[in-house]
Amino acid sequence: MGACLALCSLASCASCLCGSAPCLLCGCCPSSNNSTVTRLVFSFFLLLGTMVSVIMILPGMETQLRKIPGFCQGGTTIPGIENHVNCDVIVGYKSVYRMCFAMTCFFFLFAAIMIGIRSSKDPRAPIQNGFWFFKFLILVGITVGAFFIPDGTFHSVWFYFGVIGSFIFILIQLILLIDFAHSWNKVWVENAENSDNKCWFAGLLSFTFLHYALAFTAVVLFYVYYTQPDDCTEHKVFISLNLIFCVIISIVSILPKIQEAQPHSGLLQASLISLYTMYVTWSAMTNNPNRKCNPSLLSLVANVSTTPSPGDSTPGTVQWWDAQGIVGLIIFLFCTLYASIRSSSNTQVNKLMQTEEGGGSGGEGVVGEDGIRRAVDNEEEGVTYSYSFFHFHLCLASLYIMMTLTNWYQPDTTTQAMQSSMPAVWVKMSSSWLGLGLYLWTLIAPLIFPDRDFN
Repeated sequence: MGACLALCSLASCASCLCGSAPCLLCGCCPSSNNSTVTRLVFSFFLLLGTMVSVIMILPGMETQLRKIPGFCQGGTTIPGIENHVNCDVIVGYKSVYRMCFAMTCFFFLFAAIMIGIRSSKDPRAPIQNGFWFFKFLILVGITVGAFFIPDGTFHSVWFYFGVIGSFIFILIQLILLIDFAHSWNKVWVENAENSDNKCWFAGLLSFTFLHYALAFTAVVLFYVYYTQPDDCTEHKVFISLNLIFCVIISIVSILPKIQEAQPHSGLLQASLISLYTMYVTWSAMTNNPNRKCNPSLLSLVANVSTTPSPGDSTPGTVQWWDAQGIVGLIIFLFCTLYASIRSSSNTQVNKLMQTEEGGGSGGEGVVGEDGIRRAVDNEEEGVTYSYSFFHFHLCLASLYIMMTLTNWYQPDTTTQAMQSSMPAVWVKMSSSWLGLGLYLWTLIAPLIFPDRDFN
């Protein structure tokens, strides 16, 4: 009897895995919209791949695997059994490149399949909102196949794919931060005006001051630790330019003409963008191969010199886990979650992100014949977000994760080492400048085109 009940339960789970997103997650979010649940599940796939990559790159993982008898080539052997697994590939940066290659291919495949879907009545929509078990099998299959890719020039070529994709993803991060800041400012201002409670205004002022204080503190620390009186000219230019640009966007955001055209623009958004710009500046400087201008966090905290000796030409030890990488992962997690549940009222951001206004709001849920409350299909009349663009966003996020976990180091096929590179520095800095320009455009566009609706 127990076996029969277990089989029935397993069949029920299998039907959910092969069914729609509302069926799969009805117990976790019974009043959510179909569109939101689907994005959360796909984001979970991305986070799952990220966790696997993190585990593979943990220090000492290769040493532990080599202790398994009969597993790694060159490791502990078992008489009569030959070790076949190359542990140099399944751990370290090579494993991260292959894992992220698999995730990129997976999401790019769905981005191509979902082009042009207008509503959930499209025959391809069930593929987007269901069949999760088979999607998981596809991801696993691509991942297994990726680990059979020969070394050759794969890592060097895929590095440049990662640089380009990460450049675009950083811009998307900035758009999401602008959207988040606009929504944050609008909600708190409306709460303050409707309730006559000055605490909302005090909260806005406090966070604005905090963001500017952190950004200014970062500038001071950059000049102290990442510049030298007779060296590091690039860093001095980067810090000074971004400081000037942040001052400019802050002044522009509170000009009377801008306030008249954009009532919800203000210093809160400018302060958050300034702080993010300083993070990108710091992240760029940490990729400078000149160790004199790029001290490690260990040397700053423990006052230990990491400058290589003049006669030492071998690459230094790769530092997988550093502060900028951890901060980058935190920002990535925030942006991925926000992109999955966002419900923006900003027309400009919705056009850029290919979403509809208020499309991510929750529903009331529907009670099925079995008495279980299920999520609402809120896309019968029209999709609330571009399926294809959402997958393209996750595709870029996979490349960004690859570059973040490997500290944007460039593989050297001649020495089989990982080294910092100036291309990564210029990519990050140019993305920060383009992002600042994009935010400035959102401020001045209503003045240049007064006949268009930018609300």
